[in-house]
Amino acid sequence: MSANSADPSLREAVDIVLVKAGRTKIRYPADLLHDDGTHIVVRAAWAGAGVRDFGFVRFEPGDVFTEHYWRDRWYAVKEVRNAEGTLKGWYCDIARPAEVTTVDAAPGEVVCEDLDLDLWRSADGGTVLRLDEDEFAASGLETTDPRAASAARAALDELELRAREGDFEALLA
Repeated sequence: MSANSADPSLREAVDIVLVKAGRTKIRYPADLLHDDGTHIVVRAAWAGAGVRDFGFVRFEPGDVFTEHYWRDRWYAVKEVRNAEGTLKGWYCDIARPAEVTTVDAAPGEVVCEDLDLDLWRSADGGTVLRLDEDEFAASGLETTDPRAASAARAALDELELRAREGDFEALLA
């Protein structure tokens, strides 16, 4: 199933479900832009309540996220633009590979299990930040699921390397 972002009549709605520690953290609607069976791309408005200021970036009403999920990779990459279309950067969640449920043979839900680690890359590539390593350590995943913990750390290392070496955006093609 593939949707074309150039033709709004071909867009399909999907729900994005972000899970953390076994509980749904947030659920929000998105437009399906692409699904090739491995890589799924959606677009959604900022779904948080009000403004979230991280210090290095602010997510706020009007922001638009183009979100990339993979069924075979341990991360999701979210391109963030303000209401005027100016690129803010990319927020990357280290997560288990996405699970996509179908309804009438079309994607219905994209479920992404957040594993606490994150990466931020600014629009100009000048700022690359590893985030929430303390939360990851406190999660206990290293003990409860060492294989997943190892995959999560490897995914963060891969994303950081790509973000610093300049081929980061090739991930999204």
